Amino acid sequence: MTFSWADFQAAEPDFAKTVQQRFEAYTHHVLATVRKDGSPRVTGLEVTFRSGELWLGMMPRSRKAQDLMRDPRFALLANPGSGTDMGGGDVRVGGRAVEVTDPETVARYTGEAGAPQPFHLFRAELTEVVRTSVEGDRLVVRTWHPGEPLRTVSRGND
Repeated sequence: MTFSWADFQAAEPDFAKTVQQRFEAYTHHVLATVRKDGSPRVTGLEVTFRSGELWLGMMPRSRKAQDLMRDPRFALLANPGSGTDMGGGDVRVGGRAVEVTDPETVARYTGEAGAPQPFHLFRAELTEVVRTSVEGDRLVVRTWHPGEPLRTVSRGND
């Protein structure tokens, strides 16, 4: 089961807000895709949140775009920022990237984002959202999957 960003926001509004703020704190993030030979590829990427969707845009014929067109599975890690404090925690989104080629949608996205043409545009269908943070002396991991409640695991020196 996969969900759009809007579905995630409706299911877990506070968690979605925290995750989106973490992504919006920095421009560049890390995208993991699956290469043709099955090995992972890790590359930089900018993302946007617009019209209830998480959008991934990339240069035409880029390796990461080719990876996603062949195998849409991805993981996206929010930029951890500078230093060692991990201010907003470590945030990761996993799912499937669906290429959007509808001319009206692409034109609307291009107009709103000012994206140069040509490019590949993908809409993220979420299968997992994870935030790992340190709260006091505890490591706290929050995980959401479509159709399931938010799960929190906390570990520390008890």
